[in-house]
Amino acid sequence: MRSANLTGKKYKKSPIVEAVCELQFEESSSWDLAIPGLVYEKIRTRFPIRRQAARITLGISASEEQAGPQFGTVPLMQFLRKDEKALIQIGTNLLSVNILKPYPSWQKFLPLIKKGVHSYCDVVLPKGIQRIGLRYINQIDFPDKNVKLEDYLEFRPFTGPNLPQDFGPFIVGIQVPYENSRDILSIRLASLPNTGISEDNAAMILSLDYVLLKRGEVALDDVFDWVETAHSHIEEVFEASISKNLRNLFEEVVE
Repeated sequence: MRSANLTGKKYKKSPIVEAVCELQFEESSSWDLAIPGLVYEKIRTRFPIRRQAARITLGISASEEQAGPQFGTVPLMQFLRKDEKALIQIGTNLLSVNILKPYPSWQKFLPLIKKGVHSYCDVVLPKGIQRIGLRYINQIDFPDKNVKLEDYLEFRPFTGPNLPQDFGPFIVGIQVPYENSRDILSIRLASLPNTGISEDNAAMILSLDYVLLKRGEVALDDVFDWVETAHSHIEEVFEASISKNLRNLFEEVVE
């Protein structure tokens, strides 16, 4: 049995603050305003709280009249669990399943994903999938401000010996192809200003975002196999990104 954290290892102080599985379906003419209510009827026992929300979108316009970034919103309906630590969000051709801190385990998150997908598909009958993503967001709180990143992280910013070593805020990221470039994993580390345990502590966000890169490569019937594969790769990369010192901060449990 796996642990109550992202990886196969068990930590008393898991860094996961949110995990998200999101699916974007092919456009369907069957979408209408009654769909959120029909989906809600299928999940209301486990997700009784309803809320309206909106997602901000960003596009780029090349026209002379509206040059530059163009912002918009996508309306969503949220269905939350009673403790508000898990929710299902639906919009036009969109489904998102979120679970918040404290993250229980993959064995408990996966059934929520399956419930959301089955309930959505039973109502909407989508033709196929445009995009799938599985994302884990970790907040790492360090014991003090003066952190030597090499003591804690295998994935970190690097500055050569002739450059200043005492640098301020940073963001670093890479993308790694998987499954013969069908999928891609984005790894991102960013410092957080004064959001650690206290003002005397440093904090960082380590996000791992695994997405389907090639549209149409995953059929509806294969969604959960894809999600399992995504989770496995995220597990491996997370463990490869941290050191023994960080595992000690998370209080790894050896069984």
